[in-house]
Amino acid sequence: MQRTAENISEQKKEETMAYSRTNPFQAKVLKNININGPASNKETRHIELSLENSGLSYVPGDCLGIFPQNDPDLVASILEEMKWDAETPVIVDKIGTTLPLKAALSTHFEITLLTKKILQQAAELTENTELKRLVAAENIAELKEYVDGRDLLDLLHDFGPWTGSAQEIVSLLRKLPPRLYSIASSFVAHPGQVHLTIGAVRYTAHGRDRKGVCSVQCSERLEEGDSIPVFIQQNKHFNLPESDEADIIMVGPGTGIAPFRSFIQERAVGKAAGRSWLFFGDQHAETDFLYKEELEGYVKEGSLTKLETAFSRDSEQKVYVQHKMLENSKEIYEWLEKGGYFYVCGDKTYMAKDVHEALITIIETEGSLSREEAESYLNDLKKQGRYQRDVY
Repeated sequence: MQRTAENISEQKKEETMAYSRTNPFQAKVLKNININGPASNKETRHIELSLENSGLSYVPGDCLGIFPQNDPDLVASILEEMKWDAETPVIVDKIGTTLPLKAALSTHFEITLLTKKILQQAAELTENTELKRLVAAENIAELKEYVDGRDLLDLLHDFGPWTGSAQEIVSLLRKLPPRLYSIASSFVAHPGQVHLTIGAVRYTAHGRDRKGVCSVQCSERLEEGDSIPVFIQQNKHFNLPESDEADIIMVGPGTGIAPFRSFIQERAVGKAAGRSWLFFGDQHAETDFLYKEELEGYVKEGSLTKLETAFSRDSEQKVYVQHKMLENSKEIYEWLEKGGYFYVCGDKTYMAKDVHEALITIIETEGSLSREEAESYLNDLKKQGRYQRDVY
């Protein structure tokens, strides 16, 4: 068929409309279920989204970005605290885009986090002497302590009366950033779909219940059939080996299982020759063994060579993934010596550090090396791309 100027124009239009962070795709929710048992004190959502007609694809290790919306109850509390009119138009960016105040607080501004800079600038918009004292240079430690775990509602409640207008106050806030989640599916196993594993974040701080912006939106306000704006974020530092003959060891407790579900699915479809070993941990086997039947099915069919689990609250002595690693010290070292890859995904503060230390101990013990030599061995693995971490 002859390509007319109109055809070419349409094609160019489509190319410029490619979905990305700056032009997110509205993905339809196909499934959204809690995969923890009823008695669990956790809530982990397995979410399946459609990418049909988006032109988007991904590889194992990539992330999905979601543009979330703030909690309606928090927005309502801010409007009530300040006696603001929800329909007041406010400018939300440098080019002068305006939105009604309620919509701006819901969809555009980050209202759950404070910074030193926000408090320093806010001090100009209030007569409150306590805030003026707090932002003084000599009280920097106290200011940092105040900011930690507090949000815009705390600031507005604690330091009135305010002389600043709604426009002046929202102008202090940064744009609501997207949240990134490790993709929990393989595109070859689930073409046209993307799956996520998201733990709902809820906690109490400074006398108020708090909620994770995106995780609780996904948990409480995202129904099957709804759409949500998304984009693919490549993760070039967390990928399967180029050769499917390489062995892989994966440590992913809790929602850290997400990218490894993607890895396992990808290798199962491709019938990879390399062995795979997953270390999974959580609180209770009965209620918190995420994707249990699926993982056990992969073991049965041979796609997953070994599955080690650690459930910390099921025994008197707490058992974590790093303890299971140490129990399998000899075999882990053998896999590494044969060119195996080692992956870690999950909590950066405790788990990843403990796993890192356990891995050095394994290399030190099984390789008959000094601590320094074991650290050097691990650094070499990192340089070769054989020790990869996706921690948060």
